Amino acid sequence: MKEQLSNIKANASSELDSLNTLDELESFRVKYLGKKGALTAVMKGMGGLSAEERPIIGQLANEVRAFLENSIEEKKSKIELEAENEKIKNETLDVTMPGKKILAGGKHPLTTVLDDLKNIFIGMGFNIAEGPEVELDYYNFEALNIPKNHPARDTQDTFYINENTVLRTQTSPVQVRVMENQKPPIRIISAGKVYRSDAVDATHSPVFHQIEGLVIDKGITMADLKGTLEVFIQKLYGENTKLRFRPHHFPFTEPSAEVDISCFNCGGEGCRICKGEGWIEILGCGMVHPKVLKNCDIDPDVYSGFAFGIGLERIAMFRYGIEDLRLFFENDTRFLKQF
Repeated sequence: MKEQLSNIKANASSELDSLNTLDELESFRVKYLGKKGALTAVMKGMGGLSAEERPIIGQLANEVRAFLENSIEEKKSKIELEAENEKIKNETLDVTMPGKKILAGGKHPLTTVLDDLKNIFIGMGFNIAEGPEVELDYYNFEALNIPKNHPARDTQDTFYINENTVLRTQTSPVQVRVMENQKPPIRIISAGKVYRSDAVDATHSPVFHQIEGLVIDKGITMADLKGTLEVFIQKLYGENTKLRFRPHHFPFTEPSAEVDISCFNCGGEGCRICKGEGWIEILGCGMVHPKVLKNCDIDPDVYSGFAFGIGLERIAMFRYGIEDLRLFFENDTRFLKQF
């Protein structure tokens, strides 16, 4: 048994030098110290020894066990240290290398144009008003002189959530809510997303943006509307830009008009942008219908007002010479970084 124990110690010492991983070390431990290991097998045979031999062999076996356990711990520490050093070596940072460039973002072109429009109207004394995009049918239609079964509803292509709730088709409901809660004089613009069930193409989208203006006070006339729009358009496109009013019909204004501007690109001579006409349709407007005032508890015999609506995408497309509306919503950085 002394010889067996000596051989175990010698063989184990030799094998330890060739171990390089923790898995190999675990297999080594099981081979010598496990339940079926070499040292365990020797100690099971101690029952056949004489009383004089048993303590001598037992002491020697304990010495071999202690040697193996200590050797395993030392080898484990060495392997772990080598692994950590190798990891540190592979993860070494070269502090002289240039860092990764962080790209700065910028305003979306629609946001840039919207901010410009807001600044123009704020400079004329208008306030900014907001309202919900999920709107009651009453505010989106009925309060604006578009009752149920009115033919104008057929042209709206409305998204209905239920019979009385819609995704707003225009920002005009904001005007109604303001008139209900604020007594004249009123001078506001409302801007935001609107929704219509349109097929997506170069000039149509089911989601787009409108900016609407409203002025209510005593003695407001079409002349005030024309003067306000002239100031706005000339600040946006230059002092030489001219306006042209064409009769139109909107249920919530009377009289109503479509407004054209002289082409800012060719000065009215005719070009690709204005399709050779010299004029570009820019917005719709009119005097607030007396029924709309009555619906908001404003006396039309005392007060009058005007309203107008502008498509934000249309303004941005004219400004930047963009011919496809879809570019605004596709988030292609090749397009956006130009602005």
